[in-house]
Amino acid sequence: MRRLPVYFLLDTSGSMYGEPIQALNNALSGMINTLRSDAQALDSLWISIITYDREVKEIVPLTELVQFQLPEITCPQSGPTNTGAGLDFVIQKVNKEVIKGSADQKGDWKPLLFVFTDGKPSDIQFYREKTAEIRNMSFGAVVGCAAGHMANDDILKELTDNVVHLASADSSTLKQFFKWVSETIEQGNKSQGTGESVTLPPPPSEITVVI
Repeated sequence: MRRLPVYFLLDTSGSMYGEPIQALNNALSGMINTLRSDAQALDSLWISIITYDREVKEIVPLTELVQFQLPEITCPQSGPTNTGAGLDFVIQKVNKEVIKGSADQKGDWKPLLFVFTDGKPSDIQFYREKTAEIRNMSFGAVVGCAAGHMANDDILKELTDNVVHLASADSSTLKQFFKWVSETIEQGNKSQGTGESVTLPPPPSEITVVI
């Protein structure tokens, strides 16, 4: 079975400390449960969770959904948002882990990337270098999520045309967002084999699409 690799790059900088990081954990857990109820996702979905603050950490390496265990994600009380370093780590992982097709084997489906932040990059120059690299890679879809009034939509638009904005990083809003993410992943599963990019489903009212 060909895999659909899905990478999550999640902001765990100091501004996420407290209720936001708890809400993020709860929303991710709900998303995994939703995906587990989809037979096609159970067959092909592989998920990687990567976080970034001062450091970049691979919380869960690329793992098939059946075996996936979500640990509790934590964050420091303060510190920078090294988004560029996070993107650089994703690029290395995708180049190493996603299987390319050859005469002997079918490769993986085009990977999906979801980038979540409640702020803006502290390493803006490095971020801009890496956004150019990401845009030149063969992703099925890249989705940027800006949560709260401190998050900068325009900077995320440099990464991808698919940017959504959440009014806050509270529990109900993040739950709705990750429910929408699970629908997007399921859409990605269904569009496999057509060769087309993933069409994003319409978002709930809590999510604003940035055009």
